[in-house]
Amino acid sequence: MIPTIEIDAVPDPLPEGLVVLDVREDDEWAAAHIDGAVHIPLMELPARLGEFVELEATQTLVVCKAGGRSARAAAYLAQQGYDVVNLIDGMIGWERAGRAMVSDTGRPAEVI
Repeated sequence: MIPTIEIDAVPDPLPEGLVVLDVREDDEWAAAHIDGAVHIPLMELPARLGEFVELEATQTLVVCKAGGRSARAAAYLAQQGYDVVNLIDGMIGWERAGRAMVSDTGRPAEVI
């Protein structure tokens, strides 16, 4: 079973050493993401696992839009031996909770 966490249990600000892995697609990432997060789309994760390994994360919070893709990514990473937790409700929950986000589009951050 993949460990999960609700947004209310995620410390704000995020603790040092916690890596946030965003597995959404490029357009979703550009519209809004957590500042400092690492972006590797779900379908690219196996091929780009080396990039994740280089982060030397002690624990990783995996996010997507609603929690489904991040659950698959977390399951994959857990099978590889990594300490991961899936954010229930993903970026939708993050935005609903009023947590800070950044955008690469020049427009206000908005989860799409």
